[in-house]
Amino acid sequence: MISTNRVYVETNRRLWDGWAKLHAKSDFYDLERFKTGKTTLKSVELEELGDVAGRSLLHLQCHFGMDTLSWARRGAQVTGVDFSQQAISLARSLSEELKLSGEFICSDIFELPEVLDRQFDILFTSYGVLEWLPDLQRWAQLVARYLKPGGTFYMVEFHPFVGMLDDDAGQRIEYDYFFSAEPIRSEEQGSYADPEADFSHTSYVWAHSLGETVTALISAGLRLDFLHEFPYSVYNCWRFFEERAPGKYEIIDSKHAMPLMFSIRATR
Repeated sequence: MISTNRVYVETNRRLWDGWAKLHAKSDFYDLERFKTGKTTLKSVELEELGDVAGRSLLHLQCHFGMDTLSWARRGAQVTGVDFSQQAISLARSLSEELKLSGEFICSDIFELPEVLDRQFDILFTSYGVLEWLPDLQRWAQLVARYLKPGGTFYMVEFHPFVGMLDDDAGQRIEYDYFFSAEPIRSEEQGSYADPEADFSHTSYVWAHSLGETVTALISAGLRLDFLHEFPYSVYNCWRFFEERAPGKYEIIDSKHAMPLMFSIRATR
């Protein structure tokens, strides 16, 4: 299983190397506006995580560091980790260009103890991260490993309910809710940030239920402060979303409130 998962992870790494190049040029990420001082952080995480000034923060699966550096702008001492060398190279260049202090490490998070050996006040991860992880128990153990005693873990993520829906219209159940050791294989065309981009690549993702996520964190020794669910998404990254209120996206033509995001704050 480990060797098979390594093949999946290496395939995904090549996908994200390609996506990093696309995303840096996309309107979705709007890198040029970020360079002028715009934060990429949403009101949900800003309100729920709160003041980070003067605190050390480890950002897992940071892509090319826009959120990481947005926390740096708010006074955090930031370290970002991602398995894509292309993304980390871009994050480092942004940090240097914008004169925002940040350390960026290229590593699969399951191999992170080989290159990083210290603890942090805050661990942060967000939006579209869990499905790329084949083992949430190991992930949660790493979260606990890198948190200082009394430290805060915070995540905000798309609700696993959304991952069950068909990719085109979101009107029928197409994928399992519960974890399976065998990942879902897809042939990606473009990316969520630029569906029309001339880029194609195989991807592998894993379904993780909300219960699996919570239980993994508790089993790793964390104490949950809250679990919140939201009937909207702050990102318009599915074809079947429409903006119902400024910055809040819901399923097109849906007459019912459905869980589209969740957040967790926990303490070690």
